[in-house]
Amino acid sequence: MSDRRILSIWFPRLGAERLIRRQPMLADQPVAVVEERQNMQLITSLNGVAQGNGLQVGQPVRDAHAMCPGLMTYPRSGPAEARFLEALQRWAGKFSPWVAPEEADALVVDLTGCAHLFGGEAALMQVVEDDCTDLGLSVLMGLADTRGAAWALARFAGRAAGSDRSGDAIDQEARATRARAGKRRHWTKGGAAPAVRAQAFDATRISPPGQTYGTLSQLPIAALRLEPEMTAQLGRLGLRRVGDLLGQPRASLARRFGRGLVLRMDQAMGSAPEPVSPARTPDHFAVRMTLPDPIGLAEDVMAAIDRVLPRLCKTLEDRGKGARRVRLEAYRSDHAVEAVEVGLARPSFDPHRIRPLLEMKIEGIDAGFGIDMVRLVAVQVEPVHDVQAVGHMQAGAAVRKRLADANAMDDLMGRLGARIGLDAIRRYHPSDSHIPEKSHRMLAAAWSEPHEGPWPKPSNPRPMLMWHPEPVHAPATPRLPETFRWRGRDLRRLRAIGPERIAPEWWLDDPNWRSGTRDYWVTDTEDGQRLWLFYAHGGAMSPGWFCQGSFA
Repeated sequence: MSDRRILSIWFPRLGAERLIRRQPMLADQPVAVVEERQNMQLITSLNGVAQGNGLQVGQPVRDAHAMCPGLMTYPRSGPAEARFLEALQRWAGKFSPWVAPEEADALVVDLTGCAHLFGGEAALMQVVEDDCTDLGLSVLMGLADTRGAAWALARFAGRAAGSDRSGDAIDQEARATRARAGKRRHWTKGGAAPAVRAQAFDATRISPPGQTYGTLSQLPIAALRLEPEMTAQLGRLGLRRVGDLLGQPRASLARRFGRGLVLRMDQAMGSAPEPVSPARTPDHFAVRMTLPDPIGLAEDVMAAIDRVLPRLCKTLEDRGKGARRVRLEAYRSDHAVEAVEVGLARPSFDPHRIRPLLEMKIEGIDAGFGIDMVRLVAVQVEPVHDVQAVGHMQAGAAVRKRLADANAMDDLMGRLGARIGLDAIRRYHPSDSHIPEKSHRMLAAAWSEPHEGPWPKPSNPRPMLMWHPEPVHAPATPRLPETFRWRGRDLRRLRAIGPERIAPEWWLDDPNWRSGTRDYWVTDTEDGQRLWLFYAHGGAMSPGWFCQGSFA
């Protein structure tokens, strides 16, 4: 007999109660978290008030509003709920170091050898319930020898096995069917569903060691973590309790329902291993230096940085990481903290590339009555891959020169980013489009690579400066005018090249191209300007002449 003890902690209202923790005024209101699935908005989480009004998880939102007009709905944020579950995982680490997430709203804890530290299993589960009450969370738990049995107790303890048949069962009387028909009506038929209340902690949720078979026998088939279709199919055969299924020949079950059913049975009974693999602790890169006496000069702070920065970079290099953002924290003697943060265009563990950026920001630190501790933190890190030059000497020299040029550009972007921010530095990339204003893309330079190869040349010249089309006062005819008025000036045509006809993208409804097909002309004027004029033939708008760019 195995001596493992597994605790399953289920938060049935995790999504809704996460919102209530952020907005306490919602505690007395019916709250639902909704998500769009297959072009339909469905409820994914409810608070206790909403469940008391008869609403259910998985119910369409339109039906929920009909049943509860005051229902407040919020869109589901999967990443936010995942971060909240990670925080709960760190909290559960007080009971055992072996904690792992289970599904999207539950945790599984390997309590082997840990329960006696809290006065026993019942006392430990009472501590879990009290902590969750203080956190404003509803919780259901199950404790057993196996992970599958603990999952079953957390969700199905105290629930009797039922039947999904309507009135055609052989052993069912028609009189009883009619008497219970009104009670079975739920929200899909216009009635109210029974409220699902969180059960308080009780001893039935603890399976004694070695009693897994007797504990699971009375639970519904769904407690084995089976698919709803398989659960319904087994129910039609009269197998509604786990005990009914455990007494059947395994070979027949495997042939008819597949090996997945047998595997779930073995996992619940402990015949198949199902270990608890805790999530790996995220990497944390930080170094600090405590000073014997407070300092206040910029030179002294930089001297402290020179002591701790190589240690931070060496740790990053050993783990194959490079820093993208580094924060300098200066702890003052009056318990205040001054912090500055710098960003790099490329991840790096080279202290010579990080130090100049910190030196540029050092003026933003107010030393106050003195700084007695300096701390450096790599806030954002990314993997760094080594590049090795191979081939003959000339090829290796070319590779080294290209890497040196790239590093110089990255250092320049880092210095500019320290002044104006990395997001303000952009670079252009070519784009595959015949529309002039869509022939290039603007990307953030720090998070993109330069374009490889020469810039693709268009078949016709493009202006150096391009703006939104401006109207030109000229006769609304396709013939290029000899004189025209633009920006309040009368201009005369000297020579012109064109036309170049460009049609709009018919598969997109671009408001800027509702004027239809355009004929572009490169036009020289007598005062020395070279303009990019076009005649819009008119689609959803009136035809006319416009100026879109200048070659100067």
